[in-house]
Amino acid sequence: MSLRQDLFQIPNLVSSVRILIAPLLFVFAFRQMEYWFLGALVFSGLTDVLDGMLARKLNLITPLGAHLDSWGDFTVYITMATCAWILWPDMTQQILPHYAMILFSFLLPTWAGLIKFGKLTGYHTWSVKVAVVVTFAGYIALYTGIASWPFVLASWLCALAGTEEILITLVLSRERTDVRSLWSAWRLRNRDSV
Repeated sequence: MSLRQDLFQIPNLVSSVRILIAPLLFVFAFRQMEYWFLGALVFSGLTDVLDGMLARKLNLITPLGAHLDSWGDFTVYITMATCAWILWPDMTQQILPHYAMILFSFLLPTWAGLIKFGKLTGYHTWSVKVAVVVTFAGYIALYTGIASWPFVLASWLCALAGTEEILITLVLSRERTDVRSLWSAWRLRNRDSV
C-alpha cells in the first residue's frame, strides 16, 4: 500500500483531524471563546480514542497510523498548553509547576526518540493512555473551576509515563511502534539480540 493510500485510511484520517483542529483551537483561544475551545478540545480527545478503535476494528494498524496518532497527541498537548496561557493566564500561572511537568513529560520522550531514532516515536504505552485520559479530565476540571487536584494528579502520572517512554527509547535497539510497556521493550530487545 502506498503512503497516499495509507494516509486515506479511515483511522488515519481521524488522526489527521486531531492535527488539523489545532488552528481552530487557537482561533477560539484568541477570541476568548472558552466553551467553544473546551468543546473542540473534548472533540479532539474523542478522535484520539476513535482512531485507535477504528484501526483495530478495521484491521488497519500501520506504522503511519501510529505516528499520526503520536503527532496528533503532540500537537494537541502543545496547543492545550499555549491556549491555556491565552485563555486563563492567572490560573495557569498558579499551577505552573504541574503544567511544566506535563509538558516536559511529552517533550523529553519526543526529543529522546528524535535523538536516538531520528523520528517521533509511537509507543502508545498503557501508562501514557492513562495519563492522557486523566490529563484531559484534569484540564477540563481545572479550567471550568471544578477542581485542581485532577490536574495535579495528571502531572505526576504524565511524569511517570514520560519516564517510561524515555527508558523504552534507551532500551530499544531500533525504532518500533506500539510498545505497550518497558517490560515489552525489554522482551523486544532480547528478541532482536537473538
